[in-house]
Amino acid sequence: MDKLSIAGVFIAFSAVGLGHSLAGGSFSDLVNLHAFIIVVGGTVGAVMLQTPASQFVQAIKSIPRVWQNQQLDVKKQTQLILSWSHTVRKDGYLVLEKHRQQADAFSVLGLEMLIDGAETEQLKQSLEDIIDLEQNRLEKQAGVFEAMGGYCPTVGILGAVLGLIQAMDFLTSPEQLGQGIAVAFVATIYGVGFANFVFLPIANKLRALAGERAIYQEMTLAGLVSIAEGANSMEVQRRLHSFNTELS
Repeated sequence: MDKLSIAGVFIAFSAVGLGHSLAGGSFSDLVNLHAFIIVVGGTVGAVMLQTPASQFVQAIKSIPRVWQNQQLDVKKQTQLILSWSHTVRKDGYLVLEKHRQQADAFSVLGLEMLIDGAETEQLKQSLEDIIDLEQNRLEKQAGVFEAMGGYCPTVGILGAVLGLIQAMDFLTSPEQLGQGIAVAFVATIYGVGFANFVFLPIANKLRALAGERAIYQEMTLAGLVSIAEGANSMEVQRRLHSFNTELS
């Protein structure tokens, strides 16, 4: 698990609760099922309306990536690329067939093209297209949560208005009047809180992970192109050095 992400969520919500308590309030003041249903249900429903079904499902499935520590093993990938370079210069491209099991899916595609004798420019263009398409897919997933972050405060205001309407119906009943006002204020808190503590951070985290993956794949691409160009291992290592620095 990504401890930093978990700690971030805990600190954000705890800060609000602690601040409210120090001001004389209680935790129960911030818990309101009616407000939660209005804000979260309204936000999710609005985003479902604007998003294609497959894209929405992919976005929901991407949530675990936010909490998982998916650090890319750059050093291992660098060593693999250098071993491929050494193998090709020593025994030719066909021997790369034995290295496929050690590689990830993206690298396997590149290795297969090298084995099949693809031209350098063709190899580069094909893998760049794959990177671009995957980044586009990941950006759409992040965009779903960014949209939630955009709608959520507005839906919170809607919940506040509904709470005030309810409160107006019970001006002669102080107990029910207080409940309606509570829904109004808590809905606003939920709208702003979920947007800034959950939805927008998830969107930005997914974008950051996508950016790291793009650099990782660009590094692999640079290595494979160097091998296709017949560069020696020292030259390949020099080309990969800048990517190692970026991802370290």
